[in-house]
Amino acid sequence: MSAIQKNVEASSEKYSTSFTKGDLALPPAKKYLVLTCMDARIDPAAAFGIELGDAHVIRNAGASAVDALRSIVISEQLLGTTEIVLVKHTGCGMLTFKNEDAYAAVEKSLGAEAVQELHAKHLDFLPFPQLEKAVEDDVEFLKASKLVPDSFAISGWVYEVETGKTRRVV
Repeated sequence: MSAIQKNVEASSEKYSTSFTKGDLALPPAKKYLVLTCMDARIDPAAAFGIELGDAHVIRNAGASAVDALRSIVISEQLLGTTEIVLVKHTGCGMLTFKNEDAYAAVEKSLGAEAVQELHAKHLDFLPFPQLEKAVEDDVEFLKASKLVPDSFAISGWVYEVETGKTRRVV
């Protein structure tokens, strides 16, 4: 067992000894979801004031609305959320490359067959060159989607990893 796995096991044991929230309802109590990046420097609960059971938190590389759409639809249609808070962040890795760069890295590391699989699955890594524009584009994507009700409140934000502050873009 790796050191990480041992830590998961020990932390789970410690956490479970004082856990008292097992009766929370499945749908989020405050009926919203946060879509943010998977970046390890972001603690959504602390940064955005989310208590256990309040909201769904969807994380992926770059806080991509396109990539998160399946989870968004499940959250809204099956679990009753009515608002989306999209939060990208400064210093995001998605600002640092283009699809061609990611494909080249995969080929170098995993070989040509892996790249063929990426192409066969039409995988777009969804990088973006401008942070605020990416927030605006993803909010517009969600508002234009027939899979997100017009009645939804949708906002777009930027979290500053340097300061811990979050500022609204749209």
